[in-house]
Amino acid sequence: MTAPSRRTLLAGALAGSLILAAEGRARAAGQALRVVASSVPHAEILHFVSETLAPDVPLQVIEISGDLRPNALLRDGDADANFFQHVPFLRAEEAAMGTRFAVVATVHVEPLGLYSRRARALADLPKGGTVALPNNVTNASRSLTLLQENGLIRLRPGGAGIFASTDDIAENPKGFRFVEIAPPQLPRALDDVALAVINGNYALEAGLEPARDALALERAEGNPYANVLVTTQALAGDPRIQRLAALLTSAEVADFIRTRYRGSVVPVRA
Repeated sequence: MTAPSRRTLLAGALAGSLILAAEGRARAAGQALRVVASSVPHAEILHFVSETLAPDVPLQVIEISGDLRPNALLRDGDADANFFQHVPFLRAEEAAMGTRFAVVATVHVEPLGLYSRRARALADLPKGGTVALPNNVTNASRSLTLLQENGLIRLRPGGAGIFASTDDIAENPKGFRFVEIAPPQLPRALDDVALAVINGNYALEAGLEPARDALALERAEGNPYANVLVTTQALAGDPRIQRLAALLTSAEVADFIRTRYRGSVVPVRA
């Protein structure tokens, strides 16, 4: 028997590599997609997709708790995607982490709200009262813009962008004092402050109904803070990711959001 030629060996090695790659893709296609999500409404929406809308889509939903950092988990390969944030927050995280992710679906808006247990209307807020804001840059700025839109403060010209801070307040007619608190803790602060500016998901988790309980809500139409499905650049074209993105932006999911959250969460899809 003659020894195989070098060309034959190379062809065999290449064929073997192609078979292994194909098997790897097949295994990946059958693996559950690991998605980190806030419990409300994000995880609820994902469970609707996987349990009701498309049971054939294998999802492992990892709900956020404590100091879990979803973007760090994604960067480090401990998750395949996350669903909890808006693009301005994502961009700030990318800058801090020195990396770049991929936005694959824009799903819904959770209107930021103004809440109080000491006043039934914004006009009733006491002078010198304390206003609690989220302690991250993008949501603090978003909060100040909402306060300005409701006539409670005025920001200096140009100070209503995504990086506005309390230093940009030009007029504060009621002499409010401002404190910044971790967003998940804001509902708990309601007993201690005159007003709290709370993200929609944390309000819902605390048993508040934003459309009913907020003294004022952000407008959903044209809102730049829509929540998005995020993955890595490497996984952006993964068929599992693409399927989930299509489902999250479907008419069925939009109808689920409208029915379940009654204006407290608003789908981007018309």
